[in-house]
Amino acid sequence: MSDRPETPLLDQVSYPEDLRKLKQSELRQFADELREEVISAVSVTGGHLGAGLGVVELTTAIHYVFDTPDDRLVWDVGHQCYPHKILTGRRDRIRTLRQGGGLSGFTKRSESEYDPFGAAHSSTSISAALGFAVANKLSDRPGKAIAVIGDGAMSAGMAYEAMNNAEQAGNRLVVILNDNDMSIAPPVGGLSTYLARLVSSGKFLGLRELARRFARKLPRPLHIAARKTDEYARGMMTGGTLFEELGFYYVGPIDGHDMDALIPVLENVRDAAEGPILVHVVTQKGKGYAPAEAAADKYHGVAKFDVVSGKQDKGPGGGPPAYQNVFGETLAKLAESDPRICAITAAMPGGTGVDKFAAAHPDRAFDVGIAEQHAVTFAAGLAAQGMRPFAAIYSTFLQRAYDQVVHDVAIQNLPVRFAMDRAGLVGADGSTHAGSFDLAYLCTLPNFVVMAAGDEAELAHMTYTMAEYDDGPIAVRYPRGAGMGVPLPETPEKLEIGKGRIVRKGKSVAILSLGARLEESHKAADKLEAMGLSATIADMRFAKPLDEALIRKLLANHEVAVTIEEASIGGFGAHVLTMASDEGLIDTGLKLRTMRLPDAFIDQDKPEKQYAEAGLDADGIVETVLKALRHNSAGVEEVGERA
Repeated sequence: MSDRPETPLLDQVSYPEDLRKLKQSELRQFADELREEVISAVSVTGGHLGAGLGVVELTTAIHYVFDTPDDRLVWDVGHQCYPHKILTGRRDRIRTLRQGGGLSGFTKRSESEYDPFGAAHSSTSISAALGFAVANKLSDRPGKAIAVIGDGAMSAGMAYEAMNNAEQAGNRLVVILNDNDMSIAPPVGGLSTYLARLVSSGKFLGLRELARRFARKLPRPLHIAARKTDEYARGMMTGGTLFEELGFYYVGPIDGHDMDALIPVLENVRDAAEGPILVHVVTQKGKGYAPAEAAADKYHGVAKFDVVSGKQDKGPGGGPPAYQNVFGETLAKLAESDPRICAITAAMPGGTGVDKFAAAHPDRAFDVGIAEQHAVTFAAGLAAQGMRPFAAIYSTFLQRAYDQVVHDVAIQNLPVRFAMDRAGLVGADGSTHAGSFDLAYLCTLPNFVVMAAGDEAELAHMTYTMAEYDDGPIAVRYPRGAGMGVPLPETPEKLEIGKGRIVRKGKSVAILSLGARLEESHKAADKLEAMGLSATIADMRFAKPLDEALIRKLLANHEVAVTIEEASIGGFGAHVLTMASDEGLIDTGLKLRTMRLPDAFIDQDKPEKQYAEAGLDADGIVETVLKALRHNSAGVEEVGERA
């Protein structure tokens, strides 16, 4: 690790009001110092790096020109917000990013008045900024709303829905399109910078309005022709025709790392009577840090790293494979003999393991961009035409497509396979990425089969089971990170739908485990055994349909039964309780308890600490059993509330 960089100008700035006291000629040096501070901080904490480095100049320019926080700045997704946090009173805590009790890795309303809207999922910024802008308009308050959205986030339909509705905000809304993949912009240079300054200037806008007033007095066909001539002439120069058609005045593209270009354009936009305005800014991911510039994908999210070499701390190697890789590699192998298998992901090929599948079967792998709704209905269409589609989407992102899951898949009973990664708590990404609710929102749907993998071998079996299941929709959930270290099967088994398995036999306590709490269940059983309480552990495998025969047997032959799952209330435990109540299985004195995530959003921390906080570790299971039994034998005190 290198020492912290010297930052004489940055040291003078705690808040944007301090930044505005600097001379414009000092902003280049200030941005360089800010970039060095971001690199230094993230080298210590890990986190999102490339995106933040790409917007250092843009962040500086926005806070220099606009009157934040009265002007509301909304960052889309938020993974590029570290420079923003440093500039808005949080520099002294920036080395607590993504750690327990520290700063969130995303924007968060409770953290600062400079974070008017929290975001960690994509493509929400324009809608939110429009809300701020219209609220100010309706209450006749000053203040603009600025949305900064990346070209990747513009692949989501929600962004266009918001833009289509934005005209009523007038000049109170500014959208800055941060184009960091060169996917939209032509090459930028002196001419485009000049044009951007020209078309955003007050003189140009004034002349344009005069021309419009004149054109309105022309006969309607000539009026329409004049308007189209203006829009398409500008579109030919700048590429802004699409945005003009959506009601925006387009400015750009401009070099997002050139302060001399950014400042005057943003000042013109700030003072313009025209609006809403879209400013097209071209930036480079990882700008100013050579390792990140050379490999923007690898430096999007990083572990702790050495600043000089760029080498990331990968921790101990040679451990169990990650769940997503087990899924992707198993699916790729199955697809060798089944040409109907295909895989769909929504901009997360590496995170879901679809990259492994795509390497082997590129023609059957589809990355549809940040468009979960489309991904689900696309998969439904594939299924309706006889394919075997796997929609590999994070649990927390599948929430964005719930209506499509219900309307396009479940009601039509189409055999779409859902692979839900990041089920349960996810550590440093915090509550926005925790897969807490999928059991509750899927198990209520008719026609669905819902599984949860207890370990990586089970995930391989379940992937094969899904491939062979054509009777309706089927889903599997599995956690983030490495597996348990169990051997992977040479040939996966096809599981019987709705059947669990006994993995440990006991007499007093039954632990009904669904999913990745299986290892903690074994640890709890060992602790209970030491107290004279033998425990049966059932890996239930299926949240829907329930293994009713196994549940009846467990509830009839044990003094206390505990369900445990890495999900919210309304999931597996709730369905077991409903079944037990309907059949009178708890009328004879059986003590039945459900363990699930608490009714709260759990902030970022190490996963083991999060699960301890949630009471879903081995100690939590033991405590639940003892409280149910009110056990008070030798060496065991009656357990009160857990500290």
